[in-house]
Amino acid sequence: MSERLFGTDGIRGMANQYPMTGEVSMAVGRAVAHVLRSHPITTQRSSLPIGLKPLESSKPIRRAKIVVGKDTRLSGYMIEQALASGICSMGADVILIGPLSTPGVAFVTQSMRADAGIMISASHNPYFDNGIKIFSADGYKLPDELEKEIERLVLTKEIDAMRPTGDLVGKAFRLDDIHNRYLVFLKALFAKDLDLMGLRIALDCANGAAYKVAPLVFEELGAEVIRSGVSPNGLNINDQCGALHPEGLAAQAIQYRADIGIALDGDGDRCILCDENGEIVDGDQIIGILALRMAEEGTLAHNAVVTTPMSNLGMELTLQEKGIAMVRAQVGDRYVVDTMRKNGFNLGGEQSGHIIFLDQSTTGDGIVAALKILEAMKRTGKKLSELKKAIRLFPQARDDVRIVRREKLENLPTVRASIEAGEKDLAGRGRVFVRFSGTEPLCRILVEGESEPQIKAIAASIAAEVRKQLG
Repeated sequence: MSERLFGTDGIRGMANQYPMTGEVSMAVGRAVAHVLRSHPITTQRSSLPIGLKPLESSKPIRRAKIVVGKDTRLSGYMIEQALASGICSMGADVILIGPLSTPGVAFVTQSMRADAGIMISASHNPYFDNGIKIFSADGYKLPDELEKEIERLVLTKEIDAMRPTGDLVGKAFRLDDIHNRYLVFLKALFAKDLDLMGLRIALDCANGAAYKVAPLVFEELGAEVIRSGVSPNGLNINDQCGALHPEGLAAQAIQYRADIGIALDGDGDRCILCDENGEIVDGDQIIGILALRMAEEGTLAHNAVVTTPMSNLGMELTLQEKGIAMVRAQVGDRYVVDTMRKNGFNLGGEQSGHIIFLDQSTTGDGIVAALKILEAMKRTGKKLSELKKAIRLFPQARDDVRIVRREKLENLPTVRASIEAGEKDLAGRGRVFVRFSGTEPLCRILVEGESEPQIKAIAASIAAEVRKQLG
């Protein structure tokens, strides 16, 4: 077995291949239920230890309860049932809520006073992958130390002998109305004195977890919604649609003369937009537009936003000119959230479209981000094409190189030499950033500068060397 299960965003891999098997999923469910009762700091409402003997039936039991949601992948059925079986086998109860976005699962975990939430999703990956993300009772992703403890328990099989019996065995419940609760929550985040009457929205839900809720949110606020990506069949999630493939949305926005296009990803925690002209508006531009609006309204905490090294240098300079600081956290939305919480910031996100508003949500939420942009459009009376002009971006060249092994960059002298040559060529007027993906076997290369031909050549040179060494 591999010594690592968790990456930067939970456990992820090809469904029905290690580690995304039914057996591992059941073991994860057991470990989560055990850790819940072993760490009072995370689960203050679950103090009863799991015993090996049944409690007397006359004694009241406060069972731990765990919410389990999923996206629309075919393999979600298999993993959902395995997780539920593992959780029940350790004496905790399971609330199965079916397809709902990752931020939706975090919301339900909080609102139902659950002890943890689990989202079954591989986010933007193709249908044949799947993953497991775990939230603590407060709706935030588990801290690294608890993930490591769950990982340890799964790999060592330490808790295999712990098997409650009798009335200590857990139960599973299925809730079918949970989408309406989340819908009400989302609508309440939109300014009470505004509506979306008169707006036409092209919406692409990536055939993913938000396919039910997202259209209703915008329609019930008054918009006309042109729907796409709302017919999941278990195999078409993220398939040439959604936030990773916004070109189809852009074409629809032009075809139907929409005021805005909104593309979500498979688990609904990120969004990419397009304006009325079909021009793409990425996560950096969304963050920049909202930072300027919030600063103007006096609601931007500490006049700062949190991004990652992938975010555009041009946006950073634009915000600095307006007195707004940009703090760069480690790549990964969980690290953006950690930085925000530690420093009291309320706006952050990633270029990929994870936008986090800690005043309203505990994780990135594509629907919330879109609502905030729509609110800005309504409040200012400006089109999205006008709002985005305020955010200056430098050209970026990106390349994702598929690799067969990982090696520290400092141990690859020819790759390091290629990176250093690119940095020298940019002469301080750009950036080179190379890292390994935390969720896929990829080396991600980003080069940023003022000349597009120059940065493309640098990125291609580095990518070629990476392929030679690791491909």
